[in-house]
Amino acid sequence: MQKFIYPKDLTIQFAHSAYDFVDEFANRRTGIRHFQTFTREDTIARMSDTDVLVLSGFWKNDWLGQDNKLKYVQAISAGYDYFDTAGLKARSIVLCNAGGVNSNAVSEHAFALLLGLTRRIHTARDDQGKRYWRGMGKTMAEREDELPGKTMLIIGLGYIGSRTAQLARAFGMKTIGIKRNTQGFENLVDEIYPTGELLQHLPRADVVVLTCPLTEETTNLMDAAAFNAMKPGAYLINVARGRCVNQAAMVAALEEKRLAGAGIDTFEIEPLPESSPLWGFENVIITSHTGGETRAYEKNIVDQLLENLNRLAQGNDSLINRIV
Repeated sequence: MQKFIYPKDLTIQFAHSAYDFVDEFANRRTGIRHFQTFTREDTIARMSDTDVLVLSGFWKNDWLGQDNKLKYVQAISAGYDYFDTAGLKARSIVLCNAGGVNSNAVSEHAFALLLGLTRRIHTARDDQGKRYWRGMGKTMAEREDELPGKTMLIIGLGYIGSRTAQLARAFGMKTIGIKRNTQGFENLVDEIYPTGELLQHLPRADVVVLTCPLTEETTNLMDAAAFNAMKPGAYLINVARGRCVNQAAMVAALEEKRLAGAGIDTFEIEPLPESSPLWGFENVIITSHTGGETRAYEKNIVDQLLENLNRLAQGNDSLINRIV
């Protein structure tokens, strides 16, 4: 691994179109040179100045073949499937992701989507715009629902899934965890099973929440067979990655009214095309991949970045969320 010279000879480039890290980093008074770029073009133009790169979607794997002094990449998202990890390793470039940085934000977003659906907040907002007083529901199907006593099945028990399980228990729900490696999570959920047993346990769930990373195993995990296995009238919440869900199968389940509703923050194609049928379902709440975005995000990223740089400066390469 290349040696870090900290802090005088280190230059950090923050690169994102929306998150603004400069003020947060400057407030730490580290003395480290830093700057921010807001487009991919500007980011690559400044790569020759960069020792540490903090970014997400701007990354291009062909940068690994270019002459630069890059030593450390800090992804600002938990997902890192777009990085060539083998190429980074070959160049002795450290990669850390941001797992856990937005666990509060995303788990709370998952529950906001669920509560919005069960309490019909989305339809109340629509009625408000029309100045319409709905009144009491005349049938069971028209009424709001309660969460205590219901079963939540959580796919993925990382930082986000773990906190989602804690919130579910606080709401009086029973929890079932689905995870590739089930060891060590027995006390976090009421029951836990390996991913291969997903279809067996889907019929038991009133709510299915995806908080898993996108991997070969989780791509299209929620396919037609999975939706067919779900309990009629269950809810789907996806705060993982869009490609974890087969969108055509989800649309079919909604059209056939097998799902009570869906709360979706991530999609296979983003932005979600205007032609997508998902826009038209009254029982679907769509958010534009904003589940992890809060006012604390920049602070949380800078906290992890500085902790890792401090460790490297001390010769400790055991880093928070190290991938490569």
